[in-house]
Amino acid sequence: MSGPLSGLKILDFSTLLPGPFATLMLADMGAEVLRVESPTRPDLVRLMPPSEDGVSAVHGYLNRSKRSIAVDLKKPQGRDLILRLVEDYDIVIEQFRPGVMDRLGVGYEALKAVNPALIYCAITGYGQSGPYRDRAGHDLNYLSIAGITAYNGRRDSGPAPMAFQTADIAGGSCHAVMAVLAAVIHRQHSGEGQHLDISMTDAAFSLHGLTAPGALLAGQDPQLEGTRLNGGSFYDCYRTRDGRYLSVAGLEPQFFSQFCQAIGKPELINLGISMDAQDVARVKEEIGAVIGARDCAHWCEVFAGLDCCVEPVLSFSEAAAHPQLQARGMVVEVPAGEGGASQRQVASPFRFSATPVAYRFTGARLGQHNREVLREHGFPESRIDELLAAGAIA
Repeated sequence: MSGPLSGLKILDFSTLLPGPFATLMLADMGAEVLRVESPTRPDLVRLMPPSEDGVSAVHGYLNRSKRSIAVDLKKPQGRDLILRLVEDYDIVIEQFRPGVMDRLGVGYEALKAVNPALIYCAITGYGQSGPYRDRAGHDLNYLSIAGITAYNGRRDSGPAPMAFQTADIAGGSCHAVMAVLAAVIHRQHSGEGQHLDISMTDAAFSLHGLTAPGALLAGQDPQLEGTRLNGGSFYDCYRTRDGRYLSVAGLEPQFFSQFCQAIGKPELINLGISMDAQDVARVKEEIGAVIGARDCAHWCEVFAGLDCCVEPVLSFSEAAAHPQLQARGMVVEVPAGEGGASQRQVASPFRFSATPVAYRFTGARLGQHNREVLREHGFPESRIDELLAAGAIA
């Protein structure tokens, strides 16, 4: 297997989005990922439309290059099987509420007793401690508790959900991957494994990169359309005559000056840096009127040769076909397992000169690799048959 993480072995107990997206990134970089799934409560992602030949496109993407074993952790034989497998794995990633893995007998302390060098990453909504540790939640809840939703939206309509799962992915998935890789480096020097507590709310809170310093220093909360980057300046999207939108983001004077000249409004140049509400309203109104008088294609032609941070707002399908993303190979054909049809998927964004990303296969069927994995770990066929008969695997 190629990839800079080739040789790392991960047991993945996670479901839905945060954990699977994290292990997708790790698998794309060469780690060997084995999903441990419940035979009685399959991951809901398997059922998400659209699907082809009964296989969910989302499942096929999030779980590419990962094998699947179906284990009932509520059965003693299932628990014992995990204790045996973890001897040979470097990393465990799970996404249950705090304490669930402990109650099943496969929590950090139980697994650490078998494999002292184990890196155990727990991704949760609110973390392993605090009054919300056992509380249910989803992405919008975490962003709301983290103070992000409060200034995402418009003054006249109020806060709005993000277009993608920011707390789940930027918070849970990406921070889990960073923490795991940092722990791997630590273990290389010390031989020591450890427990990683990844809270999606904590991680989302840490993303207030430009707004938190001022808010903590001055005690002033960022407001809807109240910062330069959330609609409180000309930095915004403007509707064109044909109902499309143009993103205008040239905050720097040299960019805004070019933009104003291009739309025939040089008188707005000196107002571009203003945060006065009346000035901002005037600038945005005049920009909106000019942009709204012509079709999107006209403006794309105008700004094609200018370096002033103006681009059309594309749909996903338009983005997938964009020359830049095409040139970067950001849509790939991934083979399905066992001779099935290939599936178009978003490519990995990682670029390595010596260890390129390999796409092995789309997401596996539930328990597809039971026998294959257990054989690799020395289980005879008779023992595998016993586990199947007991319902410990399915």
